Amino acid sequence: MTIRWGIVSAGKIANDFVNAVNSYPEKGDQAIVAVAARDRSRAEAFAKTHSIPKVFDTYQAMAESEGVIDVAYIGALHPDHYPLAKLFLEHGKHVLCEKPLCLNLKQTQSLINIAKKNKRFLMEAVWSRFAPAYLALEKEIASGKLGEVKRVEANFGISCLDVIRLTKKDMGGSAVMDLGVYVLQFAQLIFKDEPTKVTVVGETNAEGVDVGETIILEYSGGRRAVLTADATVKMWNKGTVTGTKGRLTVEDPFHFPTTLIHSDGTVEEFKLHDLKLFSNFINSAGLVYESLEVARCIREGLLESPRMSHRESLILAKLEDTVRKQLGVRYDIDDQEF
Repeated sequence: MTIRWGIVSAGKIANDFVNAVNSYPEKGDQAIVAVAARDRSRAEAFAKTHSIPKVFDTYQAMAESEGVIDVAYIGALHPDHYPLAKLFLEHGKHVLCEKPLCLNLKQTQSLINIAKKNKRFLMEAVWSRFAPAYLALEKEIASGKLGEVKRVEANFGISCLDVIRLTKKDMGGSAVMDLGVYVLQFAQLIFKDEPTKVTVVGETNAEGVDVGETIILEYSGGRRAVLTADATVKMWNKGTVTGTKGRLTVEDPFHFPTTLIHSDGTVEEFKLHDLKLFSNFINSAGLVYESLEVARCIREGLLESPRMSHRESLILAKLEDTVRKQLGVRYDIDDQEF
């Protein structure tokens, strides 16, 4: 059974996703067969670059198509995630949607309900969860070598205020929605439970968009995560997990690392496959692993991934809402019901 992908939008992350999948020698029986964008000329250029056979004039046309695609990869701007994912789910297509899955918790819950109603697979594209280094990190924690895990630290800071979509409220701009999702999911990967207390300090720009924050998550049993997301400065973007017996570190870039420092000090490297074409983002060859997970789940008839479940997306959305609220960042859709 070939899993047929349709690519929704033709931007930078979509380029890297397609490049990662098409370059992977062991991608299995899956193929990227169609693309759509708001501007047909962009979709045509994208299709030519990536040898995609079918170009749709509109997203609606792709969603309504029969027998062309099985799953849609949505790489559009944040405000478009909910309406586009809803469109494809309601037309019987499975969906892998870039993070953040939606702009708030209400949209996220609504989208999950729509996926369940239509019996279609839905996953937030938190590609970090499928990094080989993350799998090795979890294995060592499970072995007991760290003892009881008490502390998590993670930084994601890059100087990117020139990226317009990150600074404009009407484009879903927000450091926590763009960078913070990575540090939040890292803490949740380790601690699993919802935090009992969230404390945030940060700064906003003239448009009322957060551009940097430090987040303290407190969990039961005295466990704590200290996380920073910052669009104003380049930081040492590593993640550290500390237990009563030792410490693990995933090196920069922690959000998709290729280096893990084990609790005994040994360093393990994880090589990614070579890409055939130019990529925009560091280590984006690793995007293939989420596509492998989606294909596996669809073949097995699953409606969500056990590694990036609906529950996980709901917790992330709730945390993102909390961070924005503490910093006074509101979107117009926050007052709407879905």
